[in-house]
Amino acid sequence: MNHFFRQCAAVLVSGFCWMSVQAQEVRLGFVSTDRVLKEASTAKAAQTKLEQEFSKREKELTELGASVKSMAEKFEREASTLPEAQRLTRQKQLLDQDRDFQRKRREFQEDLNARKNEELQQVIQRANKVIKEIAIAEKYDFIFQDAVYVNPKHDMTDKVLKALNTAPAK
Repeated sequence: MNHFFRQCAAVLVSGFCWMSVQAQEVRLGFVSTDRVLKEASTAKAAQTKLEQEFSKREKELTELGASVKSMAEKFEREASTLPEAQRLTRQKQLLDQDRDFQRKRREFQEDLNARKNEELQQVIQRANKVIKEIAIAEKYDFIFQDAVYVNPKHDMTDKVLKALNTAPAK
């Protein structure tokens, strides 16, 4: 009989422990990465930095593209009146210039994308650090950055943006 009461007591105690664990509130949060990348001052500063860094090359490419287009239009107008040898020579020059322009444009785009990824990675790392600090300070159990639906009461993007915009960059 004594053994039976011990087993019942053990079951009751473990049941109460399990219920108290289940009764604890789970704190959830959500941060919109897209909003952080658009609205954070660090993201805006990174965008400005990239624009300054690549604006000269972009202008040169635009001018080169306009020049190649102008030469192509001129060639189209004059091709029928040119001697065969001269027409072939100009056509080859035009193709070489267009190929050079396409190569430069591709290199520019690759460089721009690489730098953009570097800058965005820094913004994301900083944002993740701020998110973790807020989660620890406010005792969040989970912070999600991608979700199909989020109840606005769980959205903590404004807190993260405020922290990012007020904290000095490191």
